[in-house]
Amino acid sequence: MIETITALPAFDDNYIWLLRDSANKVCAVDPGDPQPVIDYLKRENCTLAALLITHHHPDHTGGIAELTERYSCPVYGPANSRISGITRPVSEGDTLEVLGSTLTVLDVPGHTLDHIAYLNSQTSPAAAVPQLFCGDTLFAGGCGRLFEGTPEQMLESLEKLASLPEATEVYCTHEYTQANLRFAKACEPANTELSSRAVAVDALRAANEMTLPSTLELELATNPFLRCKEASVIAAAEKFSGVRPATPVEAFAAIRARKDEF
Repeated sequence: MIETITALPAFDDNYIWLLRDSANKVCAVDPGDPQPVIDYLKRENCTLAALLITHHHPDHTGGIAELTERYSCPVYGPANSRISGITRPVSEGDTLEVLGSTLTVLDVPGHTLDHIAYLNSQTSPAAAVPQLFCGDTLFAGGCGRLFEGTPEQMLESLEKLASLPEATEVYCTHEYTQANLRFAKACEPANTELSSRAVAVDALRAANEMTLPSTLELELATNPFLRCKEASVIAAAEKFSGVRPATPVEAFAAIRARKDEF
């Protein structure tokens, strides 16, 4: 079973998530840079058991070639992608055994068309609650930019994630929380839970502490991209676009467009 989860910083603001069992086997999620993983394996005397890839962007895939050449492990990734090095293509509803835990695959297009997420619903010492490894689809306080998908696709993906148990831990792959919450406050300045969260996050970043993982409960209360049916977010969308949105998709599209310029 997955016993611990460790965040390895990479590049300017990425996190590579390392899942580890009691036998010192490790699975790396989105290793864009191989070196932090190599250093960890040497330092901790661990074995690399698998790689999990969420989408094709280089800051999530750049370490595949060197890591698999060194350690010869399976690479799970989206079936509808041309990512070099994937040996176990997976898609919606597929399950995979990783370190004795069963993960379920969710298709979550929007940021990219090939984007998937991995959900660990099993209870273990590290997973008393479900764990979601969602790449760049859902961020703490935000969501990924729409590089390939449509607002309809992205909102559908976010709603799929929002339907998971509220206790689910959200392991996204960028330290964007502080900037995301500044925009969230522009959408919902009267959201008191959001204001409290922003204060806590500012304190963490001032101390150079990470802000992840989040929880789905916290995202539902403070992340405007999961709150497109709320009157306050609809009003923000109208203010940003000059047109009152008739649907949650239109509200989402308006606030996502403004976030791109924020």
